Amino acid sequence: MNARRWVCLSILVVGLLCSSSAQERSAQKIRLTSLPGRPLPVVAAEMNGTFVKFGIEVEVNPAPNSDAMRAALAEGQADVAHAAVDNSVAMVELTGADVAIVMGGEGSLNELFVQPDIHSAAELRGKTLIVDAVNTAYALQMKKILLLNGLQAGRDYEMKPYGATPQRLVAMREHKEFAGSMLGPPASIVAKREGFVSLGSTQKLIGPYQSYGAFVQRRWASEHKDALVRYLAAYIEAQRWLMAPANKEKVIALMMKESKIPEDVAGETYAVLIEGHGGYADGAGFDLDGFKNVLKLRAEVEGQWGGHPPAPEKYYDSSYYVEALRRLKGAK
Repeated sequence: MNARRWVCLSILVVGLLCSSSAQERSAQKIRLTSLPGRPLPVVAAEMNGTFVKFGIEVEVNPAPNSDAMRAALAEGQADVAHAAVDNSVAMVELTGADVAIVMGGEGSLNELFVQPDIHSAAELRGKTLIVDAVNTAYALQMKKILLLNGLQAGRDYEMKPYGATPQRLVAMREHKEFAGSMLGPPASIVAKREGFVSLGSTQKLIGPYQSYGAFVQRRWASEHKDALVRYLAAYIEAQRWLMAPANKEKVIALMMKESKIPEDVAGETYAVLIEGHGGYADGAGFDLDGFKNVLKLRAEVEGQWGGHPPAPEKYYDSSYYVEALRRLKGAK
């Protein structure tokens, strides 16, 4: 009898081990490129075991700038890119890449910051301003804000590509000849505390703007639909966790660790991004009106499409996000 029980127990243990191994083998790997740094929902999903729950493994390789980020996606070195979604539009229009935005995440809380001795846009005439890339996303915000003040890029001021937001703040500290840049939290909060001057925010001067989101190559998405849907479901769940008031202290601690910022800056970043208006979107949703403004801005500032932007559906495929929401509902 003891022998039979031992045999049964052995079979059960082997079965469990095989099942565990099968689950590990079935976990699908998603390679991310992102700018700047690792997306906080990804960090939260890793910490909380959310990716494991949805049967995926995520590898994150933050890019130093948007050119490198777009190249990683275009060349198949990454499966999903997280950055300002105007980068996806630029890939389609400037390089002919077949990519699509599949999820939102954040609106834009950027402000145009300048050196402490500058107090008006007029004082930027003849100056050098730094951006990530001169023809995408936040550089277009800067161009629009300065156009509203009668200044035109190339004619009245120079734009110099320098890298992601944290790098640009460091550069402005170390090089006083860099007169200004677009900065968002937490860099914008640190900049204010260090005496840099804000000449206005995108929210007030430009309006709603769909900023951060996820985009992919359409072919990859079609061939890896299940993995992409699982990834989006995990990301949505993680963003909901970040935005839940009950998790506030944990989220602030996570911000401190990930962005290497003091508690007071992390607390203010939380208040702006999560408790305020226009930052984190509920369920990492996509702001269609904000995206229309992205396209309008590109048409006005860059002269794209003869000044008449196409329909958002050319660049945004909501089907994977909708399926991810269904998956989440089923998981409950």
